Amino acid sequence: MYKLISIVGLLFFIFILWVICLANTGINSVFFDFIKTIPFGDKIGHFILFGTLTFLCIILLKFRSFQFFRIKIYHRVLFVTVFVLIEELSQNYISTHTFDLIDLSADFLGIITATIGIQLIKSKFAQ
Repeated sequence: MYKLISIVGLLFFIFILWVICLANTGINSVFFDFIKTIPFGDKIGHFILFGTLTFLCIILLKFRSFQFFRIKIYHRVLFVTVFVLIEELSQNYISTHTFDLIDLSADFLGIITATIGIQLIKSKFAQ
């Protein structure tokens, strides 16, 4: 099962990199056209993409975490957060993209939601 999740996680990360490359180069795609037909589709996409990436990464690293004061932080949540920050802030330097604080907020909401979801699932199975 772990091997399957590893493959899915890797493929999902490659998918996100592909979407970022498409967006950064300004290439139009059926995928983007579909997202535009959904109200707030872009924001929902950010939420789902980075929430799912966070969820998979936490599982792949077998829930490894560290304490920061009294807060438990999963290692891969930190990785996804840094990745999101770099990706979103880099848009200031790409002519086909513009930085959007709402996109960044949707990314962080996805990360937070996935982390809380993992905590709930983990505590449910620990009982």
